[in-house]
Amino acid sequence: MIIFIDGDSCPVIKNTVKIAKEKNIETIIVKDYNHELNIGYGKVVTVSQESDAADIYILNNISNEDILITNDIGLASIALSKKAKVIGFNGNLINNNNIDFLLFTRHVNKLNRKNNIFNSKTKKRTKNDDLSFEKSLNKLIEENLNRNTI
Repeated sequence: MIIFIDGDSCPVIKNTVKIAKEKNIETIIVKDYNHELNIGYGKVVTVSQESDAADIYILNNISNEDILITNDIGLASIALSKKAKVIGFNGNLINNNNIDFLLFTRHVNKLNRKNNIFNSKTKKRTKNDDLSFEKSLNKLIEENLNRNTI
């Protein structure tokens, strides 16, 4: 099992690295040249600034039983097709039961932006968001580890 982090604008890199280090799980953070990271554990892969370069790297290297941390629903959809587990930045699991709804919502939001309709009610990230993420990630890791030892 490897944890891949879609590192561009990811607010839970430190949380993920802390958990991965405690559990001795390989971690790969993929980011473009515009982002600087100083972490003490895991591997940082820097890709070009081109559109979707980080996504392409992740998809070329992720496999079943790996975990992906991302809020990119398109990337999540393809990672699910490769049998990876996906978790969003707030700890929400993205799976085959909810991906169609999430893709539809993404489509509607894109149409709204195209028509200059914006959602201005985005909440700031809280400590509870971090705790929810950590709880969900720990649970997902334990499920993966238990599945592999049976």
